[in-house]
Amino acid sequence: MRVVDSGNFPVSTNIAAAQVTLKQGAIRELHWHPNVSEWQYWIKGKGRMTIVNAEGKARTMDFSANDVGFVSAMAGHYIENTGDGDLIFPEMFKAPHYLDVSLYEWIARMPDKMAKAHLKLPISVIRRAPQNKNNCMPG
Repeated sequence: MRVVDSGNFPVSTNIAAAQVTLKQGAIRELHWHPNVSEWQYWIKGKGRMTIVNAEGKARTMDFSANDVGFVSAMAGHYIENTGDGDLIFPEMFKAPHYLDVSLYEWIARMPDKMAKAHLKLPISVIRRAPQNKNNCMPG
């Protein structure tokens, strides 16, 4: 993933973008953007995106080249490459900075007591999960 925003391109005061490339079988991990909605333009390949809204309802859609995707701000989502080659798409945001929060990152920052209460797992199991953001997981 390559990000362009006001941090590395100062003239970009109200738009941020990331060019995402997923290899065959890879998954862009579950994450959300807390500041704005996301627009996508699918350039190459085939993929499947699942979006989970605040009410806990999920929707899964298949995409291919020339499709446009949209994810509302704060909606959790992940994308899987379902094609036989690279999946390439830019994601765009009406914001000066690119910002996302991954599920792993969120769990890692939860206090132990809260994590145990909400996830119903022993802390030893919870803390064995990756503790850093992992934007793309190999297939």
